Amino acid sequence: MLVWLADYLTQFASGFNVISYLTMRAILSVLTALLISLWMGPRLIRYLQRLQIGQSVRDDGPQSHLSKAGTPTMGGLLIIAAIVISTLLWADLSNRYVQVLLGVVLGFGLVGFVDDYRKVVQKNSRGLPAKWKYFWQSLIATVAAVVLYANATVGAETQLLVPFFKDVMPQLGLLYILLAYFVVVGTSNAVNLTDGLDGLAIVPTIMVAGALGIFAYASGNTNFAEYLNIPHLPLSGELLVVCMAICGAGLGFLWFNTYPAQVFMGDVGSLTLGAALGIIAVMVRQELILFIMGGVFVMETLSVMLQVGSYKLRGKRVFRMAPIHHHYELKGWPEPRVIVRFWILSLVFVLIGLATLKLR
Repeated sequence: MLVWLADYLTQFASGFNVISYLTMRAILSVLTALLISLWMGPRLIRYLQRLQIGQSVRDDGPQSHLSKAGTPTMGGLLIIAAIVISTLLWADLSNRYVQVLLGVVLGFGLVGFVDDYRKVVQKNSRGLPAKWKYFWQSLIATVAAVVLYANATVGAETQLLVPFFKDVMPQLGLLYILLAYFVVVGTSNAVNLTDGLDGLAIVPTIMVAGALGIFAYASGNTNFAEYLNIPHLPLSGELLVVCMAICGAGLGFLWFNTYPAQVFMGDVGSLTLGAALGIIAVMVRQELILFIMGGVFVMETLSVMLQVGSYKLRGKRVFRMAPIHHHYELKGWPEPRVIVRFWILSLVFVLIGLATLKLR
């Protein structure tokens, strides 16, 4: 929005031309989202407390979690507001990647909101029934994938980029839609499973979003793309602004979500952030790299799958409790230790993912 205004004002003062630089808008985006989060946070927390919108806690989990009961949830509304406002201000809204990304953020945000609302306001422990949650997630992801596929203008937009191999980039054709669907829905639910401890999900999300921003910027720049031997995607550079908005919103939310948390993000936050990371990875053709950089999310998801599968097939559990972060809590690890160690693991995974830019 401000891009258009600045472009108009440059005819009166050349200084406004600085807004046209992508890196400047990325910096302004992260700062804007951060400030919005810090300003809105206390107000949202007080509002949620007045409405008595508090988190319910499983009585079969770690005993230390019982004190968390009643902590305000649905803080993901803060994250979404900061991301959307910052993006509307600093991104080029004519860019179809930005348009699709905003649609996914708002769509998954609505699904998460309905689920949380039914749980904490209507006191329906089931929330949004799983089949309906999955249906709406699937519909939004599929529509986004079809729109991206139908509007692709260069062959690189529908190629599969294989890490560590510079010349392995097969054309996906219609498989692009299927891959995009699984990446978006899978990442959305993976982040949702990870969101079980104070700050556990938001910091890996910030790291992965920042790394995807680097991929977006490099892919959108002709010189960098050629030097790094990655596909040149003319529209992808603008995603850097949105990635930085996610980072800023995440840092602002962490201010209130760090241990001991004053607010939880709820499904409205976790489902949305996961879907955002997934669709960005699809747009910059880094679906496989997302699998590496989101290693913590993968661990959490696999732990649940192993736990459920083992119990159904053998009648035995692999972990003391799933997702895996609860396993370590029940082993006696203090919650802050689990959180920080998972953050460290996330940083390692992200660095490995970034290293693939050169190791090709």
